[in-house]
Amino acid sequence: EGQAPVTLMPRAGVPDEDVYQYRGAAPQEAAIEEGATRYLETDFLLNRGIETYGFVDIGIGANGWGADWNGPVTFNDRAWQGQMNQLYLINERILKDEGISLGGRVDLLYGTDFIYTVAGGFDDGWNTGRYYGLAMPQLYGEVGNQTLNVKFGHFYTLIGYEVVPAIGNFFYTHAYTMQYGEPFTHTGVLGTWNPNDQLSIIGGITNGWDNFDTGLLPNPANPGPGQTSNAAFLGAVTFSSSDGTQALTIANSSGNENSIQGTPTLFTGNRTVTSLVYSNEFTDKLTYVYQSDFGYQAHASGNNPFYYQTQGQQNGSAYWYGANQYLFYNFTDYLIGGMRLEWFRDNNGTRVVSGLRDGSPGVGGFSPVQMAGNFWEVTWGLNYLIGSNMVIRPELRYDWYSKDAGVAGGAGNMPYGRLNDKNAQFYGGCDIIWNF
Repeated sequence: EGQAPVTLMPRAGVPDEDVYQYRGAAPQEAAIEEGATRYLETDFLLNRGIETYGFVDIGIGANGWGADWNGPVTFNDRAWQGQMNQLYLINERILKDEGISLGGRVDLLYGTDFIYTVAGGFDDGWNTGRYYGLAMPQLYGEVGNQTLNVKFGHFYTLIGYEVVPAIGNFFYTHAYTMQYGEPFTHTGVLGTWNPNDQLSIIGGITNGWDNFDTGLLPNPANPGPGQTSNAAFLGAVTFSSSDGTQALTIANSSGNENSIQGTPTLFTGNRTVTSLVYSNEFTDKLTYVYQSDFGYQAHASGNNPFYYQTQGQQNGSAYWYGANQYLFYNFTDYLIGGMRLEWFRDNNGTRVVSGLRDGSPGVGGFSPVQMAGNFWEVTWGLNYLIGSNMVIRPELRYDWYSKDAGVAGGAGNMPYGRLNDKNAQFYGGCDIIWNF
C-alpha cells in the first residue's frame, strides 16, 4: 500500500515498481539500469512516449494446521491452492524532466488479488467471482515535469512501505500493517514538488480510503458540520542523503470515513493514519528498512466504549499501530536474502480478521469477533533473479497472536487453525514473477 518504499524521488523512464523490485540488489543502480525486457513495447507507442509492460505472479502456500485458509495472512490467503495472484498490465506516459508535459497511467490487475484493490463506486461492481476478478487500481493523468507536477485521478496510496504490485515487494505475503492498517488507493488530486535530489514534497486532497465515488452516510447518527464530507488530506515528505544510501519518508492521510464496526446505528468519524519509513543501504550487500504506522478511527463503535480499550481512550474510538523491520542481504547479484520482523497492535479489535475472501472465516468485512491484542510475525525469504525478467520468491513465515486479557479464546475467536482456535501458525509459500 505505500508508493514510497525507499524514496519518492522520480527517476525518468524508470517505473516505480522497477525501483522497488530491485531495492535489495547489489548495486541497486546497475540492476535498475538493466531492467526487464519488455515484450509489449512497440515503436509506434514509444515514439509517442507511451510505455506498455506488465507481469504475471503465480504462487502457492500453506499453513501448518492444514486449514483451508491461511488465516489473516494475505495476499496468498488460500492453503494448498495455486493462485494466479496478479496478471498485471501497465500503460503509462512519464513526464519529461523539464518544461510542461502531459503524462498518465492506467493499471489493470486480474487475479485473486483483485479483492484487495477494488474501490467503492468503481471496480467493486465489476466482479461476481469468488476467487478471480478484474481491478483497475490506477487511472490518472499528470501535468508538469519531474520537478513540479500535479496528478489527478485514481492512484495508489503514499502510506506505508509495501505495495500492491507483486514486483514491488520482496516477500510473497504481506505485513499486517499493510493489509489491515493502511489504505491501498485514493481518488483525488496530488501535487508533487522535488526542489532538489534530496527533498520531495507531495500533498493533495482525496475522497478517502479505497474509494472512487461512494459518499459517506447521508444521515449519520452523529450529525454535525462536515460529517457527511469525505474530503481527506494525503501527503508525504521524503528526505534523502546526498549519497543516496539513506531515505526517510513521513506520510499522512486524514479524513472522515464510515465507522469500522457494524453497529445498530451507523456513525462516521475521522480516520487518520501516519506512516514513517526509513531505509539505509549500509553497504552494496546489506540494506535495512524500518517502518511504523499509527492509525485512529473516531466513532468506531459509535459513542459506546469498547470492552477492550486503554485507560483514557475516548469512548468509541479505535487505535492501531505497529512497527516492521526489514533486512536484505545480497549473497550474489542474483540471490538476495531477506527477513521481516513485525509487531502490530490492534488495540480495539477492529482491524485484523481471519480472512477477507468470500468463504473464509472472516467473510463480510471486519469481523464481529474483536481480536484485540498483539500480532507478531517473522518472515524469512529469498529472491532468486533469473535473467532480467523472472524472480522466484520462496518464504517461510511464523505468526503468533497475544490476546488481551478480556478477549474470549477458544474456537471461532482466534486467528489461526481449522476452527480458528489457535494463537500461532507456521506458513510456507513460493511464487514466481515473470515480467513482460
